Amino acid sequence: MRTFVAIEVNNKDVLNSIHKIQAELNIKAKPVELHNMHFTVQFLGEVSEEMIGKISDALNSIEFSAFSISFASIGVFPKPNFPRVIWIGTDDGINELEKLAEMIRSKLLQLGFSPDKKFKPHVTIFRVKNKIEDISDKLEKFSSCYFGKQTVSEIKLKKSELTPNGPIYTDLLVVKGKQ
Repeated sequence: MRTFVAIEVNNKDVLNSIHKIQAELNIKAKPVELHNMHFTVQFLGEVSEEMIGKISDALNSIEFSAFSISFASIGVFPKPNFPRVIWIGTDDGINELEKLAEMIRSKLLQLGFSPDKKFKPHVTIFRVKNKIEDISDKLEKFSSCYFGKQTVSEIKLKKSELTPNGPIYTDLLVVKGKQ
């Protein structure tokens, strides 16, 4: 099954702020559904049931304390004149988020999962299928937006099923941090 490790965006105020931007940003792109908002810590790809057990054991061995992050800034991968992904970044709490991601990646590396790229904390809010115009100007008015704060108190191992209507994510494991 297709899997990844994620930290979900679950604060209603943050999600409402994201939704507002999605509604205001008039571009030809598919908005990510609010219930699917997350940081991808590491994409694992297709894994067996047996490996799910090993991944679960590894993730369950991670100890972390809950921490707060704030959402600020809007950006694009790979570049504004050729956007494929439009995302929201983090501000306060980014160091803790990166440390937690490093702990997760280190545990998964022991199982043979090496990250395909450096962890760049971001939450995808749009996916762009076909080439669209340069959106630098449209993003500029949201550049100093603040989207709110949330507590990061759990990490999740998720299954991802791709469907014509978009991905369906299912929690396979939830690891809670200390409050």
